[in-house]
Amino acid sequence: MKLLKNYVQNFLNRSGSYVFTAAVVSRGLSFLASWLALQLIPNKELGVVLFAYNIIAFLTPFGGLGLNQSLVRYGALLKNDEDKNNLFVYVFKKGVLVTVGIIILIVIFSYLFPFKFENTSNYLALLSLVLIPLFVLNIIQIQFRLKHNNKTFSKADIIYNLTLVISVLIFSYFYQEKGYIFAIILAPTVTSILFFKKLNINFSIQNKLEIVNYSFWKYGFYSGVTTVVTNLLVAIDIILIGHLMENPEMVTAYKYVSIIPLSLLFISQAFIATDFVAFTEKINDKKYIYTYIKSYMLLFSLISLLIFGFAFLFSDAILSLFSKDFVIYSESFLILIFGIFGILIFRGLFGNLLCSIGKIEVNSYIIGIALIINIFANYYLIPVYGIKGAAITSAILMWFTGLFSYLWFFYLYKKMTVHE
Repeated sequence: MKLLKNYVQNFLNRSGSYVFTAAVVSRGLSFLASWLALQLIPNKELGVVLFAYNIIAFLTPFGGLGLNQSLVRYGALLKNDEDKNNLFVYVFKKGVLVTVGIIILIVIFSYLFPFKFENTSNYLALLSLVLIPLFVLNIIQIQFRLKHNNKTFSKADIIYNLTLVISVLIFSYFYQEKGYIFAIILAPTVTSILFFKKLNINFSIQNKLEIVNYSFWKYGFYSGVTTVVTNLLVAIDIILIGHLMENPEMVTAYKYVSIIPLSLLFISQAFIATDFVAFTEKINDKKYIYTYIKSYMLLFSLISLLIFGFAFLFSDAILSLFSKDFVIYSESFLILIFGIFGILIFRGLFGNLLCSIGKIEVNSYIIGIALIINIFANYYLIPVYGIKGAAITSAILMWFTGLFSYLWFFYLYKKMTVHE
């Protein structure tokens, strides 16, 4: 118990409570926006929009060619706000330009690819526009973090999700699926405009920074690819269900059955977001790292047991919050809940620890292998078991990626030269 107490206390000392609270509120608002869309838009039409949006969702981290990730890493190395502002201006200008190019490619692809669902091409082309405001909002939030203004960083996240809820309610009510698409684009646009002014950056003055070189772009690109492949691992279920079952209502069902399991990841994300800098700074202190690992795994093992117990008892009631039609998928829901524990306990921690020791590419290899397995497994399981087959595949791969991250971290960490 002392181990847990110290771990939680250290988390709170690093303002973890504020980050966690903001994450809870944002998740709740995001959940509400999804629920409103389900109530206001027919399942068939909503399924087509969700099918298109999932394609955009896994491409979102590649907006700006991953320069937002370069801003995080290299911006943290800069000593003064003036240099950080200059770097932001560079990333903003180059990132938006690159994102426009990506949007053009998506639009061309959307009208060349023979999608099976009607209007998919139009929806995909329209939704691609969200890449620009999402990229801008992301680098704005990163800039607040670089200046140690976590309060405004978290506030921007809450405002974004609140704007999304209001927009979905209004525009989906009047314009159904077209209004939903507009709301998705409007929310990050409005939030970006509101918080852009708070940065107080002079765009007319910019000095060339030495860190902006080939390595800067390479890091961003590599990070973007890694995140895209990770997101594709999640999105591929929706895409393959739509492709193999040819029923947009099944796409909608799986999307909402998986919302709560995937939303639970915010718990570990809040802890890692708070502690990442701390354990990276002490990555060569084996005693500290091992203590952190034990504390984290103990806490999230207990959290996982509590979550599964609650989900097992109330799965029908939870799914009926969306629609009574989804209760028949309670078994798939529980399978996904169990799978998520592989991320909460293992991958969430050890994937980030691999980044801390400079081995981010290992994450890419693990996720890449999992993606290949996912595609082959789902091509067999989805036609046989429906969305339950997709849930089984996802759950197995969540544990696969988590355990392999765990094994690779300890293998590589023991090889490091550690300063005692």
